[in-house]
Amino acid sequence: MTMIFGIPLQAFLGQLLIGLINGSFYALLSLGLAVIFGLLRVINFAHGAQYMLGAFAAMLMLEYFGINYWVALILGPIVVGLFGAIIERTMLSRLYNLDPLYGLLFTFGLALTIEGTFRYLYGAAGQPYSVPAQLAGGTNLGFMFLPIYRGWVVVVSLVACIGTWLLIEKTKLGAYLRAATENPVLVQAFGVNVPVLLTLTYGLGAALAAFAGVLAAPIYQVSPLMGSNIIIVVFAVVVVGGMGSIMGAILTGYMLGIAEGLTKVFYPEASNIVIFVIMAIVLLLRPAGLFGRDA
Repeated sequence: MTMIFGIPLQAFLGQLLIGLINGSFYALLSLGLAVIFGLLRVINFAHGAQYMLGAFAAMLMLEYFGINYWVALILGPIVVGLFGAIIERTMLSRLYNLDPLYGLLFTFGLALTIEGTFRYLYGAAGQPYSVPAQLAGGTNLGFMFLPIYRGWVVVVSLVACIGTWLLIEKTKLGAYLRAATENPVLVQAFGVNVPVLLTLTYGLGAALAAFAGVLAAPIYQVSPLMGSNIIIVVFAVVVVGGMGSIMGAILTGYMLGIAEGLTKVFYPEASNIVIFVIMAIVLLLRPAGLFGRDA
């Protein structure tokens, strides 16, 4: 049997795959957080609840309307994104000129409200969501068995991350978004509707969280607690990458997911804290994060 550092190759690669899958969710979720913070300067504590809403949207669409996974993968993020846009337009936008702490407290309260509502309606226990038939089963790679759906998650999350980065950094709309956050008065003077741009930005961040939730539904059980279980780790990922750095969020999400997976091979006892240890070390050496800019 082939060994790597005294570990069977199959076990090593299996944990590497799990780390890559977790990293895919970390990247998608931290990307949404980075978009909202980088463009709106809002620390969105409701991001985990929006991730949970995406998973529940997929499950409820299937249960009540017979809408399959493929349609839910598009429709779920749109619904949650619209919900986020309404929240931003009617409530969050009133807090932009106040201390950022108000935005954090509002989104924290919103997260508790959403989670508490779903716990009341559906209980705390998780509910299953089936893998779509087209992605069921797996492929034998010789050295390991690769579930097709998990491979799909890695690929589609990478595509979504790169697509979002290109939208923000390389398109005219992205230029307007970045300019509106830097100097909204000047951009408004050129005839651009800045409030609508800010609403679209928050809606995009919420939709990215929901997209990750739909992807996660067939892997993890759909539960009101699934967002609160992952959001603290995602905040650590964003801090390590650099608050507001979109590319930093993507790269750090995958890197820390892999680091967590490999830690489960070599030192399982530390797997639950390794991301936070890395965060502490990075903040000591580079307070702005790996890809962040110093104030």
